[in-house]
Amino acid sequence: MVIEIAAPPRVTRAAVLAALRGVADPEIPSISIVDLGVVYAVEVGAGPAGAIRIELLPTFVGCPALEVMGSAVSDRLSALGRPVEVEFVRTVPWTSERITPVGREALRRSGFAPPSDVADVRCPYCGSERVAMDSAFGPTQCRSLFYCRDCRQPFEAFKPI
Repeated sequence: MVIEIAAPPRVTRAAVLAALRGVADPEIPSISIVDLGVVYAVEVGAGPAGAIRIELLPTFVGCPALEVMGSAVSDRLSALGRPVEVEFVRTVPWTSERITPVGREALRRSGFAPPSDVADVRCPYCGSERVAMDSAFGPTQCRSLFYCRDCRQPFEAFKPI
């Protein structure tokens, strides 16, 4: 009897990105870190034991979610059977322009106005332009508080960076 040992599945950059799409932002779980534009670089080492190296961009210097985000990435990618290295880099600054169209829609569906010029903020619930900023300072450094004058819903809007 011959027992064949299956080769470990090939880990590609595409497979790593697909796995990372399942890692939600710790503060806004409706958007993945890929669609938030936080994933800066993905490298897959050669050979079956090559490490997966991920570089992430912090949205703000003092972001309190970095440790949680790094752990979530490591946990998710460990299922691929390779060593995982996660590093936060400031090679380029994260900007709100890095949020993908899918991410912007996910934000809107979950009650957050995607980043835009303050004059262009629309209510994520009814789409109204008749909104007022309640406070430039929201629960995190990257968000402001708004109020819709039409549907009367309060909401948060991402600051353009």
